[in-house]
Amino acid sequence: MKKLLLATAATALFAGAASAEDVKVGILLGFTGPLESTVPDMAKGAETAIAEINASGKFALGNLVTVNGDTTCVDAAAATAAAERMVTADGVKAIVGGDCSGVTGAVLQNVARPNGIGMISPSATSPALSTAEDDGLFFRTAPSDARQGEIMADILSGKGIKSVAVSYTNNDYGKGLADSFAAAFGAKGGAVTISAPHDDGKADYSAEVASLAAAGGEMLIVAGYVDQGGKGIIQASLDSGAFSTFYLVDGMYGESLIGAIGDGLNGSFGAVPGTDSAGSASYEEIAKAAGYDGSNAFSKESYDAAALIALAMAASGSTDSKVWSTKVMELANAPGEPIQPGELGKALELIAAGTDIDYVGASSVELVGPGESAGNYREYEIKDGKIETIGYR
Repeated sequence: MKKLLLATAATALFAGAASAEDVKVGILLGFTGPLESTVPDMAKGAETAIAEINASGKFALGNLVTVNGDTTCVDAAAATAAAERMVTADGVKAIVGGDCSGVTGAVLQNVARPNGIGMISPSATSPALSTAEDDGLFFRTAPSDARQGEIMADILSGKGIKSVAVSYTNNDYGKGLADSFAAAFGAKGGAVTISAPHDDGKADYSAEVASLAAAGGEMLIVAGYVDQGGKGIIQASLDSGAFSTFYLVDGMYGESLIGAIGDGLNGSFGAVPGTDSAGSASYEEIAKAAGYDGSNAFSKESYDAAALIALAMAASGSTDSKVWSTKVMELANAPGEPIQPGELGKALELIAAGTDIDYVGASSVELVGPGESAGNYREYEIKDGKIETIGYR
């Protein structure tokens, strides 16, 4: 690790001397708010990719420097202000982010498009973003919730579950996922007894849980956030005895939930974007060596978002978003030499030689349609207070 830090420092000095200015990349995530236990490992994923690029000494456009901004996940005004500062005061040439869907859409329309700044989100999943006007500047390494809804329906139907209640966080992400799931589950003959929103930040969710319990259902789907309302809905359900088993969507994934709820989560299950690919395993080893958890939700997608930005800049020979953004789809898909985590220096060499690459990365990147991930998921169950992987879809 010490050798890596020394190499990175030496590369930074060399690049600084060779270029007029650093190339700044924004990391715009909810460092505070309902995903604050998840975001640190996401940010470290993006920073790891940037450090790897710099350490290679093969990025010809300068020295990449990260600038952090806080979306809060839920406050569109705060996220827009943070993004505006990144662009106008810090001069970022690209943004890894946002994280949550509502704030990401606000930043896209109010900051990115007006200023011509490219964004690659590692975790904004609302289906509405698939059709948002983006001037070719917006991509995401996470799949749309249209795909997640299908995965949820497949898992529940496979377990023989016929009826469920749904509690979703009262925003674009929650509503979009609840609607997607209801359509997919209904197509398989399942019934949603109630689909009701919950607000984050409340001290008491007993009224919401009473309504959910009155509608009935074999279990409760919790489409919320791991550090906020979703956690509150689960605790209130257990306290009242309304539900004892929960399906946990991607926003509910995290060790912090087990720490907060305890044994009451045993037997609950869910899915989070993930693969059993060689790249996934390789990235987790890289993260472990760097002192963070690469298996945490959307950490792999964050590494991939930052890597794609840097490689697209290299392939286009430009840090101008309107230029580098035209290379993202080409780099993220076949044909080309497959690129795994830890091989970003190799990718830069191939690009410089005019050789096509297929960036596979940590999350088995394949971008479809409007520049979003095709979608792979890791299915898991909570047993004896631990998250256990039971398959991939």
